Amino acid sequence: MGRKLLLEHANVPEIHTYQVYRAKGGYSAVEKALKMTPDEVMEEVKKSGLRGRGGAGFPTGMKWSFLDRKSEKPRYLVCNADESEPGTFKDRYVMEKIPHLLIEGLICSSFALGSNTTFIYIRGEYKWIVGILEKAIAEAKNAGFLGKNILGSGFNLEIYVNNGAGAYICGEETALLESLEGKRGNPRMKPPFPAISGLYGSPTVVNNVETLAAVVPILNLGGDEYAKIGIGKSTGTKLISACGNIKKPGVYEIDLGLPVYEFLNSDEYCGGIRDGHRLKAVIPGGSSVPILPADLFYKNIKGEERNMSYESLSDGGFVSGSMLGSGGFIAMDETVCIVRNTWTFARFYHHESCGQCSPCREGTGWMEKVLHRLEFGHGHMHDIDLLVDVAKKIEGNTICPLGDAAAWPVAAAIRHFREEFEYHVTHADKVKNSRLAHLDDYKKELVLL
Repeated sequence: MGRKLLLEHANVPEIHTYQVYRAKGGYSAVEKALKMTPDEVMEEVKKSGLRGRGGAGFPTGMKWSFLDRKSEKPRYLVCNADESEPGTFKDRYVMEKIPHLLIEGLICSSFALGSNTTFIYIRGEYKWIVGILEKAIAEAKNAGFLGKNILGSGFNLEIYVNNGAGAYICGEETALLESLEGKRGNPRMKPPFPAISGLYGSPTVVNNVETLAAVVPILNLGGDEYAKIGIGKSTGTKLISACGNIKKPGVYEIDLGLPVYEFLNSDEYCGGIRDGHRLKAVIPGGSSVPILPADLFYKNIKGEERNMSYESLSDGGFVSGSMLGSGGFIAMDETVCIVRNTWTFARFYHHESCGQCSPCREGTGWMEKVLHRLEFGHGHMHDIDLLVDVAKKIEGNTICPLGDAAAWPVAAAIRHFREEFEYHVTHADKVKNSRLAHLDDYKKELVLL
């Protein structure tokens, strides 16, 4: 059995309430942190080796250390709860089930950073969770864990929840800050980075829900003990949103370094592919990371077993590897059409592009159109290379990573499943007839839009 640092009490009745959370040891990390100095709390996070759980995997303690502490402006901590990556829903689970875990993590992190005002920016589609969070914040404040002079420490903190409008682009931290300031959610040019000039031009740290929640077990265990969990530079536990053609979709907490075969096939986790079918491909980190065929998911090109870690899944680069990303694990069996799946993702990224950068604005549109041609039997063989060419022209040429997120899935799908794309050209009539019903649905959807 894998250990549970974040989800240990997730199924305890009424764990979302302060009384039950407190009875299970909640807010002990706050009590411990407030007896330390902010630098000592930050040092524990550094020693833990915690990496950002939102996708990039950047070392959290290092990110915190970039904060401009000489500035006379106020410092801000912003929790990125704009969980919009297709295939990812683990932050929603934490906020719904155990909101006080996030609040406790925010208090400890705010203390370490010297932030007296902290914001939770939550995606528009999670509107019902706003009430859950605000109730938890009120309970924590009534218990003396928020407000002025918390537990007599002299530390003051207020936490506010801001509901976004449902824009995927606001998951990018500078677009999030623009939106939080009441502007259109367009990513900012960097530098300056948020640690120097972020929210309202002040030093700001932006971390996602899981990252901030993980600060709680780090302080309870100690950074050195937390670092013993996991493998190599991938320390601690990780929440995985598992979905697709598996027997047991859901949110799972794993020790980083767990063999991918065990995660996919053991009864403790995904339970294997649905009966009568076989694994075809996996997207291990959300829709923005490269797809891997079954053979490369289980083993890299050197024949080594892969595990669920940042390094192992990316081994081989984008030619034969992928990314752990946000932990949005999507498994596909042999019934899944890769072309259709890629077109679906392309439609999403085209719709969600802010339009600020022409390579992304125009490129995502072209990829959707060309993939639509192939999917519905109107494509040509040269369209396949055209898609690869467009993806290359987007990658690395945009202000934020959304362009890369749109390009990588297309390029990887063609690289690993080119024969399926060619089949859509060589058997166009067959493909066209099988897609007529889907095309009618798509036209109805366009009318609604």
